[in-house]
Amino acid sequence: MDFEILINNTFSDLNSDDTISPVANKSVISMINNFEDTNWRYNHFQNFIWDNIAETSLSHKERESLVNNHHSLLTYAAKNLRLSDKKGDISKGSEIAEIVLYAIMKHHFNALPVVPKIFYKQNAQDIAKGADSVHIIIENGNDFSIWFGEAKFYNSIEDARLTEIITSVGNSLSTEKLKKENSIITNVSDIDLLIGDEALRIAIKAALSPRESIDIIKPKLHIPILLLHECEITKRENNNSDEYKSALIEYHISRAESFFKSQINKLGALPHYSEIKFHLILFPVPLKKKIVDKFVSIANFYKNS
Repeated sequence: MDFEILINNTFSDLNSDDTISPVANKSVISMINNFEDTNWRYNHFQNFIWDNIAETSLSHKERESLVNNHHSLLTYAAKNLRLSDKKGDISKGSEIAEIVLYAIMKHHFNALPVVPKIFYKQNAQDIAKGADSVHIIIENGNDFSIWFGEAKFYNSIEDARLTEIITSVGNSLSTEKLKKENSIITNVSDIDLLIGDEALRIAIKAALSPRESIDIIKPKLHIPILLLHECEITKRENNNSDEYKSALIEYHISRAESFFKSQINKLGALPHYSEIKFHLILFPVPLKKKIVDKFVSIANFYKNS
């Protein structure tokens, strides 16, 4: 990864609130960008986005065909962005979060991007409503876990803002939505190209079949939740000092406690809730607007090139 990781723990190791239960199925990751000449490295962050945009904006075949032409790779990836969406900066910010989550899944979790979501959201509207990222991780060579991610880019992660993503996570865990995502995985071609072990590929497709009970999948189900967020602590800083890192760790642990407590209150009654693994990923930035504006500017350059 291009960023320093401050927290990478199970939630049970961090939690100080005994009223939160269950905790065993939860983890927290906190990561930060660094500074240069007393400035937060905006260009470094943008480069990270554009270095990883192809994973979610292009199909596997497209990525392979363009792998030796970096400019064309970015041009085709940019054309699949939904920059004209009427939601404006909210939509653009969400796409940034989706790309960052895809990159984290690839580089931190070694996951396979079996459904590049921005590509399919652009090219097939029936897939647009669903998880923001869909990955499979090969476990011990002959088993797998499935990861349905949620990604948001918020101006704040105070309690009032957490309800939206908790609701979104809850909606994604309905049997209907899970079966829909499973059918997408088994029907797009990327899974055949990314998983070379035929026996394992057949087993994965069989497990994800609509004929199977969704209860079989839930112990294999992971929900990574990325909260890319504007942060007052980061906005005030000019270097990655120990004091800054300590303040962020304290803040992110408190946010994780609030998030999971609220999530349990809202979703804890879902069938097999305690078997599903939730991974809260927190990434602070100084100014959301500056990042979004630069991203849109670069995207439009590639779209029109």
